[in-house]
Amino acid sequence: MNSLETRIDGWYEQIGEMTPENVEARRDVELVITKLDDGQLRVAEIAPSGDVVVHLWLKKAILLLFRLRGLQVSESGPFEYVDKLELKRDYERHGVRVVPGAVARRGSYLSPGVVLMPSFVNIGAWVGSATMVDTWATVGSCAQIGANVHLAGGVGIGGVLEPANAVPVVIEDGAFIGSRCMVVDGARVGRGSVLGAGTVLNPSIPVIDAETGMEVSRGYVPDYCVAVSASRRREYPGGEYFLPCVLIIRRMDEGERHNKVALNEILRDHGVST
Repeated sequence: MNSLETRIDGWYEQIGEMTPENVEARRDVELVITKLDDGQLRVAEIAPSGDVVVHLWLKKAILLLFRLRGLQVSESGPFEYVDKLELKRDYERHGVRVVPGAVARRGSYLSPGVVLMPSFVNIGAWVGSATMVDTWATVGSCAQIGANVHLAGGVGIGGVLEPANAVPVVIEDGAFIGSRCMVVDGARVGRGSVLGAGTVLNPSIPVIDAETGMEVSRGYVPDYCVAVSASRRREYPGGEYFLPCVLIIRRMDEGERHNKVALNEILRDHGVST
């Protein structure tokens, strides 16, 4: 594998000159995409230290792919598409349930037990086993979604391709992301945590503990927390304004699985819903 990584790094140094006529580069890149598609490789993962490790050469391969492929016309029933990438196939063989209207691009990985409602999963993404990608949810390029996650209706999980060293969004095992949440730009939601509906999380938004008033992080909701969208007062020369933040309103015991009924009661107490 090291030799393939070395070759991809070498081709990437010439990315400005790459065209579909570069047969050798395309062969290497297509091999990487195949390995991403079947889960042999993944763009990012959580190390034993807890840090997110990004495999830059795999992101480079995806960026090269767009240079090494030309546009192609494809049809599905009455629909016509013009794109550089084909869609995933063989869902039944891989144990994935796909409802009509769902789209996943080749080069994304869907684990056994994943359910795709009408939704979109982009290249480089990883979706863990038994995860539900609900109606109109989007999993952006290279996003890493854990097992037993629920991405509720209309959730937007941002994609990150460039720059190549940018950390993708990570949603860890057992998390629940409420309807219309936006998690972007390398933000992270910890194991078993819950985001209330409409919450926006990115690396510039402070995450605050409601009990202490202290900022615990930026763009990261720790494990087993229930967090909602909020705002905090700030004084400026031009006046007083309210800036967005994410508020942790409850900390669950480690390993505690959020109960839907109990979760709704907690969120209703704070004036929000899932």
